[in-house]
Amino acid sequence: MSDSEEEELAALRRERNARLGITQKTRVDSRKREVQGDDQVAREQPSMDEEALRAMFPSSFGGVKIQSDVGVSRNVVEKDEISNGVARKGIEVVEDENTEVATAGDDDFIGPPLPVSDDEKDAWNLPVSSEVELDAHGKAVISLDVDHSGSRVITGSTDYTVKIFDFNGMKSDFKSFRTIEPSEGHPVLSLSWSPTGDAFLVVTGSAQPKIFNRDGHEEGEFVRGDMYIRDMKNTKGHVTSCTGGQWHPSEKGCAITSSADGTIRVWDTWNMAQNTVIKPTLRKPGRVSVTAVTYNSDGKLIAGGLMDGTIQVWDVRGKVGHSSSTGMVAASAFQRLEKQKWTILSRAGQVVRGAHEEGNEITSLSASHHGQTLLSRGADSTLKLWDLRKFKSPIASIDNLEVGFSNAGCCFSPGDDFVLTGVGATKGGDGYLSIFNATDLSLVKRLGAPGNVVPVTWHPKLNQIFYGCGDRKHGAARILYDTDLSTSGALLAVGRRPRTSNLSDYTANIQPEIYNPNALPLFKVDWKTKKRYNSDAPSRDPKLFKPDPGQANVTRGAGGKLGTSSGSLLTQYLMKNKGALKNPAEEDVRASILRHADKEDEFQRFTDAYTKTQPTRIYAEEEEEEDDEDQGEQGPAVK
Repeated sequence: MSDSEEEELAALRRERNARLGITQKTRVDSRKREVQGDDQVAREQPSMDEEALRAMFPSSFGGVKIQSDVGVSRNVVEKDEISNGVARKGIEVVEDENTEVATAGDDDFIGPPLPVSDDEKDAWNLPVSSEVELDAHGKAVISLDVDHSGSRVITGSTDYTVKIFDFNGMKSDFKSFRTIEPSEGHPVLSLSWSPTGDAFLVVTGSAQPKIFNRDGHEEGEFVRGDMYIRDMKNTKGHVTSCTGGQWHPSEKGCAITSSADGTIRVWDTWNMAQNTVIKPTLRKPGRVSVTAVTYNSDGKLIAGGLMDGTIQVWDVRGKVGHSSSTGMVAASAFQRLEKQKWTILSRAGQVVRGAHEEGNEITSLSASHHGQTLLSRGADSTLKLWDLRKFKSPIASIDNLEVGFSNAGCCFSPGDDFVLTGVGATKGGDGYLSIFNATDLSLVKRLGAPGNVVPVTWHPKLNQIFYGCGDRKHGAARILYDTDLSTSGALLAVGRRPRTSNLSDYTANIQPEIYNPNALPLFKVDWKTKKRYNSDAPSRDPKLFKPDPGQANVTRGAGGKLGTSSGSLLTQYLMKNKGALKNPAEEDVRASILRHADKEDEFQRFTDAYTKTQPTRIYAEEEEEEDDEDQGEQGPAVK
């Protein structure tokens, strides 16, 4: 074979080895001390044309088996080259008894398999190995939500308060940075963050839900409807207590609420006005409370649960319903003065009668992330899984799940592999958080908790489970996480040690002062006269004090001051000289009366009006004392 042909065969061999990921190296045989080069290998190997065709067309499926025989070739594949080249391509190398080649499987795993652990965390990858408790409420926590970024958490309780937590600034004591009371005297039934995380919706037991910004300041309040209008589709808002609510998954300007007045209302959060009124279809006329409401994952469907155990689903894409001013029942004359801009949607796309036991409210509804599955939790102690494509009967159901509060929650895991729900406390015991398989609702794990477990959510970004629990005397929100599986969230605050208290924190900021009793104003004496003043003297010497020029003496004037005697004033002096001022003690009273005896005519001016009509004066007759009629019976009076 010529040199050109050998070079061509060597090039084909190198091309084949490069395609298979095998690097050829020259190996020194310790027994023969003979170098087996590329030329000798080429002579000992069969025809390379046939070998190249075999490499291009594998004879079997799966891993390709490469055998290395010492008698055929001294070129071997080292172990590190297998791990770097062959194993990544899924090629299986079979080891012969005369070869030094390692073996790699069809998968990407290199080395011996890890030992199987008994811990369920390895089997299900549930982030439940660690748990922390947030700042406590006075009563049970019945609502909570985490914003989409996973930086802030809000919790609501039956103690009428909402607490706001910030993981970025939180220490390991997990204290809230703000506490608000949205509606005085009303429990907080539902909380929901906006898609952007800059505001959240608060639904309380009142008829007017409110919107707060992320710092807890009120932004607005929804309108209250007219309670005297019978047809609820003609009112501007809810007229009785609300039961639930949720912000749209992607639209910031849209939210829904449900109420005991039997309606679901879609709100414009920019103008605080309703856009659509949804009235469920009932079997008979009347009013049935809507106890739960939720959006699906993309916000195109709205599902509502009723007090009669019915679940109804409405499609709200595009323009829905018709104007309320053109309904079957005309609006009142008062409401016709104002244009009604909202629409009405009544007929549901899908209805399931008797989904839960009638008379027991549906406490919670939750839609899966892929949008085809619905989860319902009822006060009849059941949890049911529904397929919206076959919305006639549940896929799976589980019972004997106690309900502690009327809004016990349920949710899906981020991958829709599990479903979670809270279970109320039994008599003499505590509640627990149950995790089920989303396929058949088989129990995966159960975690005990103090009191009743009510709301629950699994955050997809943090991979942490949040739930609220408690009773009538105590309540708190808890976070389940795993240091290896979870990110941020509670992990940020766990390692931050709170500031230790110092004695000076409880000391009042008061500048010390020493008081001298003799320096008080009560005992203070003018320093100019201090030496000559004797406090034991019975009276002060008038020579030592400057007189008050504005003060008058009650006796005769003296010492440069005027007195109040009869002759001390100029006016009194002049009146005395003219006879206008006399001393009453020196005046004769009888003489002063008799001087008017002859001046009878001076008083005629008062009776001149009667000189012609009544010239003779008529005086009133003296009335004689009437004798007592009973005097004769009682006898003469004793004098």
